[in-house]
Amino acid sequence: MTVLALSEERTMADTTTRMKAIVHKRYGRPGPGVIDLGEVDVPVVEDNHVLVRVHASSVNPVEWYGVTGPHFARIGAGLRTPKDTTVGADFAGVVETVGRDITHVQAGDEVYGVSGASWAEYTVAGQDRIARKPPNLSFEEAATVPVAGITALMALREKGDVQPGQKVLINGASGGVGTFAIQIAKALGAEVTAVCSTRNVEQASALGADRVVDYTKDDFTKLGIRHDLFVDIAGRTSFLACRRVMTDDARFVLVGGRMTYRGLGPLPHLAGTILKSKGRGQKVTFFVAKVTTENLSFIGELIESGAVKPVVERTYPLSEATEALAHLGEGHARGKIVITV
Repeated sequence: MTVLALSEERTMADTTTRMKAIVHKRYGRPGPGVIDLGEVDVPVVEDNHVLVRVHASSVNPVEWYGVTGPHFARIGAGLRTPKDTTVGADFAGVVETVGRDITHVQAGDEVYGVSGASWAEYTVAGQDRIARKPPNLSFEEAATVPVAGITALMALREKGDVQPGQKVLINGASGGVGTFAIQIAKALGAEVTAVCSTRNVEQASALGADRVVDYTKDDFTKLGIRHDLFVDIAGRTSFLACRRVMTDDARFVLVGGRMTYRGLGPLPHLAGTILKSKGRGQKVTFFVAKVTTENLSFIGELIESGAVKPVVERTYPLSEATEALAHLGEGHARGKIVITV
């Protein structure tokens, strides 16, 4: 894009007060009347924030739970109707305006990161939650990275403390987090076992997994190989069974559980796993990913080096965000689902 085009675009944004955005109206399965494309005010930029013209976003379980509204997801968000009508975490786009305290990016920079309202033409993000977009990625590819990529990175590096030469098992290796986890684990020097369904075996192998187990044909808990780190994304196998493929002092990192729009969602699986681990040598950890400039920059370096590449299954325009969210809810996404703006 030329300097003139950027200047013209910024002038248009500066004079625009309304924008298209997805509006969350009520809880329920994705559909008309639950989330709809509407027109809202362009957000105001505070001193330590930036305004970004969004080119792409992506879909994560956080949006699915927030929209469908199982009981645990409504705590603090509104028990009967959502208090906050905005949707979307990941984004990739171009900086439009910066607050007076911003120093590490400027208008015209291509960036990626997270906000609380990225399913829109413009979004506002804090200065510590964005980084420059890896130049070898498209906006669509970059938008897949923040939540899923940083979740995988934290599970392996910070919570799993994986070391070169250690064995890592990734249970649920075909979705957004799983596809990133395979590649990041290999980049960190680990030996990777990926567990997925038949249609994803070839993909997991192509991403670098040393061995792939098709759970529809084989019981991975009877693999006969002990792993130093178990990353549980699928959340469908009991901790006691998983212990068969873990070393005595292995780390077990809980990333998620089976997606459901009813009741307590994945919480019973998470709580049950933690309780069953009490008094045992293996350490169980659960965490919520923290997307920071530091983490985005680290994974950005892996991407620029070619060690990690996002896997995009399907793209939808912003007007079809309902369909994108419904597709994620089916539970069989291969890589990431992208929303273009």
